[in-house]
Amino acid sequence: MKKIYFLAIMAVTVLLSSCGRGGQGELVGAYNRKFKNQSIPLGMVYIPPGHTPMGGSDEDITFSQSGPSRMTTISAFYMDQTEISNAEYRQFTKWVRDSIAIVMMGNPQQFMITPKGAAANALGGEKYIDWKKVGNGSAIWSGKGKGANAANASQLDNMYYSGLDALPGRKEIDVRKLEYSYGILNLDKAAIGHKDPNSKRQDYIDRYTIAVYPDTMVWKTDYSYSQNDPMVRGYFNHPSYDDYPVVGVSWEQTQAFSHWRTQLYQGVAAARKMPLNARMDYDLPSETQFEYASRGGNTKTKYPWGGPYIRNTKGCLQANFKPGRGDYSSDGGIYTVGVKSYFPNDFGLYNMSGNVSEWTKTAYNKSSGPLLHDLNPNFTYVAGKNDSKYLKRKVVKGGSWKDTGYFLQNAVSTYEYQDQQRSYIGFRCVSAYPGTDMRN
Repeated sequence: MKKIYFLAIMAVTVLLSSCGRGGQGELVGAYNRKFKNQSIPLGMVYIPPGHTPMGGSDEDITFSQSGPSRMTTISAFYMDQTEISNAEYRQFTKWVRDSIAIVMMGNPQQFMITPKGAAANALGGEKYIDWKKVGNGSAIWSGKGKGANAANASQLDNMYYSGLDALPGRKEIDVRKLEYSYGILNLDKAAIGHKDPNSKRQDYIDRYTIAVYPDTMVWKTDYSYSQNDPMVRGYFNHPSYDDYPVVGVSWEQTQAFSHWRTQLYQGVAAARKMPLNARMDYDLPSETQFEYASRGGNTKTKYPWGGPYIRNTKGCLQANFKPGRGDYSSDGGIYTVGVKSYFPNDFGLYNMSGNVSEWTKTAYNKSSGPLLHDLNPNFTYVAGKNDSKYLKRKVVKGGSWKDTGYFLQNAVSTYEYQDQQRSYIGFRCVSAYPGTDMRN
C-alpha cells in the first residue's frame, strides 16, 4: 500500500512539474522583460540602415585628395539633429559644478535620495543626488535654499578664484576645478586580450579625469591680430549665444560629455524600472556614420543638401562658410550661427556642412582605408599622453564658418589632435539603434 501511495505522489509531482513555462521538457527560452523603447531620443533623428558609396565620386577622383569611393553598409542609429549647443553643454558643466559642490558640502540630505526596489539594486543601493531638488543650483550657491546654511556655503570657498587670481569686486567660479572622472571598458583592448587566462577585467578599463569647461580663449589663440575679445568674454555664457554650437571643446571633452549623457539617462531608466541599457550608449559618430548621415539617404551627392552647387536656385548660399577672400558675411553669418540655421538635409539634420566642423570617433590614418570592413567601417585608437602626436589625430568632418567651400563636401575629411580645442570645431552625438530597422 505504501508503495502505491509513493508512486501516486511521484506521478502527481511529475505532472505538476510538466506544467508552466518550462514544462514538458521543451526549449522555450529565457526572455528578458520587454519595455517600450521605440521613441526617438529627444533632439535626435532616426537614421535608417542602408548602403552607399563612401568617399569622392568617380568623376572627381583625379582632383581629389581622398581615397577612391567604396560601397559600405551602415546599421541604424540615432543622431543629434543639430550640433551640441552652448546651452546643452552648459547643462553638463553645471552638473559637474553642482555635483562637486554637494560632495564638498558633505552630501547634505536635502539634495540626496536613497532609491528603493529595482532602482536600488541597479544603482548598488547607494544614495545619489536628486537633481530635481538641486534644480538650477541656486540653493547650493546662494546658501538660501531649504536646509542650507552659512557653514555649508563657506565650504565652497575653494571653488572660487582667490588671492591675486581674483578680480577685485568679483566672485567667480574657478572653472579649472570643474573636472569629470569616469571609467569605460575599452573594447579594443578587451578584444585583443580577453582570452588571456592571466588578464583581469581591470586591464581593459580606461579611467579619466577631464577638465570639462570649454577653452573660451580659443577665439584669441586661433587668430593673430584679430579683435575677437567680445567672443572670448561672451560666446559661451551670454544668452544670445545659447543656441549656437559649443566650441573650444577637445575630443577628450566630447568623450566625457558622451559618458555623462549616457549616465544621465541610465539614472532615469533605473527609476522607471527599466534596464540600464534601455538606451544604447551615446558616443561620437564614426567618420562613416557622419558621411552617411550627411548624404541624407542620397548617393554620389557632393553636399548634404543633395545638389552639386553651393547656392540654391534663388542664389542663396546654403551653409555658413567663407565664400570668398575675407568675405564671411555673404552667407548670413560672420562667426557661427544658430544650430538650426539653413535648411536640414533629407534626414532632418542641420548644418552637416558648415557652421562648425565636427569631431568624429575615428582616428585619422589614411593608410587604414584598404583594411576597413565594408560593414560599419571604422578605425579607432585612443592615444595616451605619452604617445606620438601623430597617434592623437582624430577625423574632423563638415567644414566650418572659417573654411572655404571645398571642406563642405561630404567626402572631405581633415583632422585635429584629440587634446586640442578650436573655435571652429564642435560635435554632435549618436546612439546605436537596438535592432535592425525601426520601420519594420
